[in-house]
Amino acid sequence: MAIPIVPKLLRAHLNNLAENDARIDGRSQWEGRNLEIEHSVLPRAEGSARVRMGDTIVLAGVKFQIMQPYPDRPNQGGLMCSADVRPIAGRNWEAGPPSPEAIELGRVVDRGIRESGCIDVDSLCIIPGEKAWQVILDLFAVSDDGNLFDAFALAGIAALRNATVPAERFEVGEDYALPVSKTPIMCSYHKVGGRFVYDACSREELGGDERIHITLGDDDNVHSLQKGLKGIFSTVEFEEIMTNAQERTKELRKIVDSM
Repeated sequence: MAIPIVPKLLRAHLNNLAENDARIDGRSQWEGRNLEIEHSVLPRAEGSARVRMGDTIVLAGVKFQIMQPYPDRPNQGGLMCSADVRPIAGRNWEAGPPSPEAIELGRVVDRGIRESGCIDVDSLCIIPGEKAWQVILDLFAVSDDGNLFDAFALAGIAALRNATVPAERFEVGEDYALPVSKTPIMCSYHKVGGRFVYDACSREELGGDERIHITLGDDDNVHSLQKGLKGIFSTVEFEEIMTNAQERTKELRKIVDSM
């Protein structure tokens, strides 16, 4: 990903807006953009979802393959998550191997889902030590207007929740719905104009500073917490962020669970 030169005028404008408790697109500090979530949008995937947050649009697809369990985990299957962001998504992205930014996207989303325990990897075992299911979650950005982290995380859990294990195709039994016991939800915050805001758009990311990503479970347990970029935040700021994340994840979880 090309590193842009942050326009000084943009940063000054964002600072002025923050002083007046405003944002560049008219939202309040903790207000998210319009959200749309659809599932079963990719006919050749075993599970899929499309998420639109403002002008950020992403797709998630789930596929399965049979793996040999790792020697130290003979009774467990696996989960693999990757993110792909191509130039079509935005002018700051380049063609070629996955950039460090794209790798970070995949790893942060993977960690939130994996650490939640929403997929029981023991249930993915077919024959101990010989065969197990590997769940492959692919994330693809169609349009990047900021906060790909939350969009990918929402699309990922939505796709997993409507995935079907293709046992008949692999001749190991009958098809069944992938058991997903929890709904981990990520919320991301970016420091813009000297204060943290929720769901930053691309211009806020461009003119902002450090960011933080929090994945919470059904019972508000913290499944992952990732800080990005250089900078610090105070105890008061973190308490504000966590309080908002607890409220927002509940709202988003209801949407995903109702699909």
